[in-house]
Amino acid sequence: MASVLVLNGPNLGRLGSREPDVYGSQDLVTLEQQLTTAAAGRASIDLRQTNDEAELISWLYEAVDSNTPVILNPAAFTHYSYALRDAAALVTKAGIPLIEVHISNPHARETFRHTSVISGIASGVIAGFGFGSYRLALMALLEPEG
Repeated sequence: MASVLVLNGPNLGRLGSREPDVYGSQDLVTLEQQLTTAAAGRASIDLRQTNDEAELISWLYEAVDSNTPVILNPAAFTHYSYALRDAAALVTKAGIPLIEVHISNPHARETFRHTSVISGIASGVIAGFGFGSYRLALMALLEPEG
């Protein structure tokens, strides 16, 4: 069975209590359950969250080394982390899919959130559908167009 690495950046460990009007009231445990159900024997879900940029970069290296597709919510790192962008580029340049996801629609929020340094190297970007953004990314990985 294939594995999918679902990586979450800073502050996403506070989902469920952090700005529920923007991010909803569900937490990462719920997200992992939803993705595991959606993967239904086709893939295992390895969901991780960190507030540490270096750890997130190391996980992307791990994805390259293990040839594991990635669903990445870089959170605040989206807008300025060139180090994360370069690590994410290693994934896609190795031919491994990396889908950038966001729970909210960054373009409907503050101006500084409109720029992503990750989008240009990602295989695809899905935003604005709550946890559905992750499920859509998973579907794209498990059911790619032929």
